[in-house]
Amino acid sequence: MKVLVSAASRHGATAEIARAIGETLTEAGLEVVVLPPDAVTALDGYDAAVLGSGIYIGHWMDTAKHLVERHAAALASRPVWLFSSGPIGEPPKPDEDPVDIAEIIETTHARGHRLFAGKVDKAMLGLGEKVILAAVRAPEGDYRPWDDVREWARGIAAALNAEPPAAGA
Repeated sequence: MKVLVSAASRHGATAEIARAIGETLTEAGLEVVVLPPDAVTALDGYDAAVLGSGIYIGHWMDTAKHLVERHAAALASRPVWLFSSGPIGEPPKPDEDPVDIAEIIETTHARGHRLFAGKVDKAMLGLGEKVILAAVRAPEGDYRPWDDVREWARGIAAALNAEPPAAGA
């Protein structure tokens, strides 16, 4: 079974989560391709997809939303899981789902969505982002829950290994 893993990432932290998901799925015996959203030109040949995005101002990034829009019909015909990355701190805040995730779940017929804590490295940020972080007193640090990410991916692998490939994939 061949799985596409794709995540929009402004500074690389969410892309690292996508790679960890891809590695975990590969360890479970699945064939995995990890690509940024703009590099996904077709879903032909993929039996399933795991899509994600960093969250900015409560929303998925445009490149991830555009991937969903471009391939809505193909995604709806395959098993799809979604993840978001962005909350920071101990405990991670904000802990609400992205504003637009309900529509993305409906469009893709996703089997699930997970919200993972993110990472802030102020050295990677532009001036505007630094000003916003200072204004909201956001803490710097890496809050990504790697064990949770891998456990979630193992659950996806178990579900995919238990079913035949999607028709027409």
